[in-house]
Amino acid sequence: MVQPPQPQYTLAWIRHIHEIPQMAWDAMALPLQTPFLEWTWLHNMEQSGSAVANAGWLPNHLTVWRNQELIAAAPMYLKSHSYGEFVFDHQWAELAGRLGIEYYPKLLGMSPFTPAEGYRFLIAPGEAERQLTEIMVAAIDQFCDRNNISGCHFLYVDPDWRSLMEEIGFKKWLHHSFVWQNDGYDTFDDYLARFNANQRRNIKRERKSLDKAGLRLEPITTETMHRANCSLMYDFYADTCDKFGWWGSKYLTRKFFEQLYPDYAHRVALFAAYSEDVDEPVGMSFCLYKGDRLYGRYWGCREEYNHLHFNACYYKPIEWAIDHGIKLFDPGAGGRHKKRRGFPAKPNYSLHRFYADRLQKILVNYIDEINIAEQQEIDAINADLPLKSLS
Repeated sequence: MVQPPQPQYTLAWIRHIHEIPQMAWDAMALPLQTPFLEWTWLHNMEQSGSAVANAGWLPNHLTVWRNQELIAAAPMYLKSHSYGEFVFDHQWAELAGRLGIEYYPKLLGMSPFTPAEGYRFLIAPGEAERQLTEIMVAAIDQFCDRNNISGCHFLYVDPDWRSLMEEIGFKKWLHHSFVWQNDGYDTFDDYLARFNANQRRNIKRERKSLDKAGLRLEPITTETMHRANCSLMYDFYADTCDKFGWWGSKYLTRKFFEQLYPDYAHRVALFAAYSEDVDEPVGMSFCLYKGDRLYGRYWGCREEYNHLHFNACYYKPIEWAIDHGIKLFDPGAGGRHKKRRGFPAKPNYSLHRFYADRLQKILVNYIDEINIAEQQEIDAINADLPLKSLS
């Protein structure tokens, strides 16, 4: 029997996303639920000087071509540190050091500085996903072997894609985020009704704090947004990083925020706090949305107001989400305040493969135990939520 000819693929590692046609990239990225793999977002990360080699993020995107047609891609970076990832693998780096293994650079797949689920390889519609994924993983293995890269890591991965990558041999590491879901709420009062009486009173009191302070919160979206709003958001973001001593956490440049307008303004929702006697916002939170998903990222304020943080980062976005058909709201990293405001712990996963044999053996032998402990923590968090019993 005559075998049909096999498609001829060309693989290339690309150091700048601007070398990849935006339309071809977005044909694969736009259908996804996540906004953080779209060409404009990733290009802004690079072009603004945020995710670049000098910051420890050397772009190293894997692409697959058939003739001149882009049919698959993976946004990836060579990392010289572990900052800006929000998956804390410092214990692996310390272990590697004790074993005499150079942990950095490592190869990383994620949307930079974005702890939100959804990373995956981009595959053009109609293409053989598993075949292309296996080809790309083989290219990653070869690249890491040739360049003495200690390991390859994919963070905040898409759940369906995770299953495929596990079959190919990557090991999963369980983590958790705090994520709000719309459980049939038509109004903010419906959301409040889910809490026990004590916490319901607390939230109402925190909401009223804005009125007492003479503040109002207003959303700023595409129709009302200007570049100045985005530049001001950088000021709030930078001030918060400085104020709380988050050393090394001011990852994004002013240029990044300013370049969100106009090409990415359709994804941005700002929640601005105004005082009665001041035209410019005194505080602001920065979110992004796509389809029925909302993502919280950063916030800041000029001076301290009681409970402004909770209102700008949780209550007002939830109210806006309910009004706009949003089903899921991921407010970003951290969880100390989120649990008390109806954000259950939700599992998310990273995927890992080490090319140093000793590290890989330790990963394989202990990761299941680590995952069990993490699941126990998730269960304990969710058992302590201040919600009414549904029974």
